[in-house]
Amino acid sequence: MTDTPVEFLGHEARALLARLDRMQPFVLSETMVPAANLSPAAQRAIDHHLWQARRRLHAQGLAFIAELPRWRTQPAEAQRRFALLRLRFNAVLTQFDLFADALAQRGERNHGVWMSGLDALAADALMLPAGFEAPPVVCYLDRGIGAAIRRARTRLPGGGANPAALIRVPRERMVGSGIASSLVHEVGHQAAALLGLVDSLRAMLRALELGAGGAARNAWRLWSRWISEIVADFWSVARLGIAAPLGLIGVLSLPRPFVFRISIEDPHPTPWLRVLLSCCMGHALYPDPAWARLAGLWQTLYPLAGEHPAQRAHAVQLARAMPGFVARLAAHRAPALGGRRLDEALAVPALQPAALAQRRAAWRLDPGALFRARPCLACAAIGQARAEGGIGPQQESRLMGSLLTHWALRNSLGPQLPARQFLFNPT
Repeated sequence: MTDTPVEFLGHEARALLARLDRMQPFVLSETMVPAANLSPAAQRAIDHHLWQARRRLHAQGLAFIAELPRWRTQPAEAQRRFALLRLRFNAVLTQFDLFADALAQRGERNHGVWMSGLDALAADALMLPAGFEAPPVVCYLDRGIGAAIRRARTRLPGGGANPAALIRVPRERMVGSGIASSLVHEVGHQAAALLGLVDSLRAMLRALELGAGGAARNAWRLWSRWISEIVADFWSVARLGIAAPLGLIGVLSLPRPFVFRISIEDPHPTPWLRVLLSCCMGHALYPDPAWARLAGLWQTLYPLAGEHPAQRAHAVQLARAMPGFVARLAAHRAPALGGRRLDEALAVPALQPAALAQRRAAWRLDPGALFRARPCLACAAIGQARAEGGIGPQQESRLMGSLLTHWALRNSLGPQLPARQFLFNPT
């Protein structure tokens, strides 16, 4: 080794910059078909964020090289500064790979286009009151049984705000029943963060907890602990109707010990209670006997008989407290909603049972109208048909695949795209 320590570090720093220069914007490097593309807003936000991070790091690298002669007699200090520069370099690469892993799937046959369709469904579900700007959403597939979100505007590894919401969709949900439920639940997390719903509701619940005693106090404490997941479920029910708890049942159909386990450390409600809570919220938003029937089906699949008496008593106690809690939740007036109740702000008139029945009757005569409907409304209609036994799993899977493809094409070619004539007979 003939280099001095400072010359060696200068070489290493220039090597970092050489690798950094080879990072290309995704618009130049991805091989997806046009229909699988991200929305223009998401593409711009991601590439702009990475370009800014790359530019800052490049400037820091040049500054380090320029200052190296100052540390000729202090190689350990030069090494310390280089190590920090290298950490920043790896953080930029981590952010690049975070998006690259999601976008690489866009080149897969069918799945790539379906991801674009899921982007459209997520964007439709992320309807916000006037004055709030929804961030772009990017969906991708991964292993596991549950979806997850890295919310927009949260801190990325290494620093900086996430330019787009990244939603991980489980492969086992593609493409069939429950995919909309999983996706829109994660959208609900993003919406709740933008509107400040969790903090507002938690303050209300803590006040109720302090004013209560005994078992009631424990119930309010648990609702407060679980409120972030409950709000996301409320958003999903509001956007999808009965399709939301149907999808939830698919995720939470677990061995009995997991279904009945109550843990204050887990931000998710106990699975057995969570399905019942989803049905209770649905009845509050869109009153109909179908919610009670679905709740009864869940209780038949997982009867309380046979559970430990203390655990059974706890579950019964929370189930009895559920209607009162849901009433408080629905009536809550968060500051971001301009004084409106939560149920008034989030409920979709087209999902009221009578309105949805009229639409489904019209769609029997004109199946193409389903493809012209808003994505959330189409998914709600499919969920309603499934709840009533009007559609089988094979037809549902084919229909969801066709809808996702259509929404991707509509994103790519424009809203005037003719509706696909896919035979669908909801009853």
